[in-house]
Amino acid sequence: MTFRVAVAGGGAVGVTTAHDLAVRDADVTLFERDELASGSSGRAAGVCYSHFPNPVDARIARRSLSRFREFAAAREDFEFTSCPYVWFAHESDEERCDRLGEQVERMNATGGDVSRVTPAELEADFPALRAADIGAAARADDAGYTEPATYVRAMGEAAREAGVTIEENAPVRLDDDGNLETPRDAGAFDAVVLTTGVQTQKLLADAGIQIAMKPYRVQALTTEKAAASDEIPMTYDATEGFYFRPRKGGLLVGDGTELFERDPDDYPEDADDEFVETNRQRVARRVAFEPRVSRAWAGMCGATPDYDPLVGEVRDDLFVACGFQGHGFMRSPGIGELLAKQVLGETDFDAFDPTRFRGDEEFEIVEGLS
Repeated sequence: MTFRVAVAGGGAVGVTTAHDLAVRDADVTLFERDELASGSSGRAAGVCYSHFPNPVDARIARRSLSRFREFAAAREDFEFTSCPYVWFAHESDEERCDRLGEQVERMNATGGDVSRVTPAELEADFPALRAADIGAAARADDAGYTEPATYVRAMGEAAREAGVTIEENAPVRLDDDGNLETPRDAGAFDAVVLTTGVQTQKLLADAGIQIAMKPYRVQALTTEKAAASDEIPMTYDATEGFYFRPRKGGLLVGDGTELFERDPDDYPEDADDEFVETNRQRVARRVAFEPRVSRAWAGMCGATPDYDPLVGEVRDDLFVACGFQGHGFMRSPGIGELLAKQVLGETDFDAFDPTRFRGDEEFEIVEGLS
C-alpha cells in the first residue's frame, strides 16, 4: 500500500522533504498557503557553511553543502558559488578574541577545516577587506552562497519531477484532533509534516499542541554593484554583530536581529531606517569602496530555549521542522533528508526531538550567529 504524506510549507525545508519522500516511493502532496519561496526562505541570506562546534550540527551542515553542490551540478536552474567564510573580533574585544580561538579548536574537533588567520593574511588574500583593527580571525574554505528563492523553486520542480503534487495558494489547518484540513479535500494521509517555519506554533495551537519556539524579526539589505566586491569573502564581524557576502556584483548585508517576539502575521516587512544607515556605515569602514543601498527588508526566524531546532514527531504521525535560529536555509538539504527518513521510519534520529520541551518554557531570544 502506498504511504501518503502531506507536507505543509513551501520553503527550502518543505520542498526538500517532499522531494526526498517522493524518491523513497511515498505519495506526497505539498501545500503552500501562498507561492513557493514566499515566506522566510525567500527572505533568507543564502550564506552556507559547514563549520559548527557541535558534531550533529557539523554533520548536517556538511551533508547540506554537499547536496547544494550536487544539485547545482545537475541542474541549469540553480547555482551555488563556493566562497571562503571569514569571521573575526576586534582587537579591543578581548573576550571574543579568546573565545574565537576556542571555537576554532572545537570546530576542527568535529571534522571541520578551519584555520586562524592574521589581519595581514586577510588583506593579502582579500585586498578589498580592511582588517587593521582585527584582533582574532578565522577562515573556513568549505562554504558558499546562493539565492535561496532559486533553490526553493528548483527543488520544487525536482519534487514535481519525482511525483510530488504541489498545491500553491492552499492554506491548511489542524483540527482539534490534529488532522489536516485542506482547501480541497485531499483525503486521509498516513503522516503530516509541518515545515511551516514561524507559522508552526499557530498551526499546532489549533490542535492543542504547544512548542517552545519564539518568532523574531531580522533585517537585511543589498548594495549596488561595486568593482571590488568580488575580492571579498563571506564575512561575520562578531564584535559589531553583522555579516555580509558578495551578491550580483554588490553585497548582501544582514543581521538587525530584534531580541523580542513578533507576530509572524503582523510585522514590518521593510527594514528600519536606523538598521540601514548603521550597517551601511559599518560596511563602509570594513571594505575598500562606498556601499550604496539598493534594497532593504525584514524577515522572520524562530528561536528555541537551547538554540537547536525542533525536528521530529510531536504526536503520532505528525512531524515538525522549525526553530532554526536563522540557520534553516543553509541546513535545509540535510534536514529535509533526515526528516523524510524519520517519517518513513528509516532513522531514529532524535537529537532535535521537539518534545524535549514542554512548550511553555520561558527563555530569551539570542541572535543566531553569536
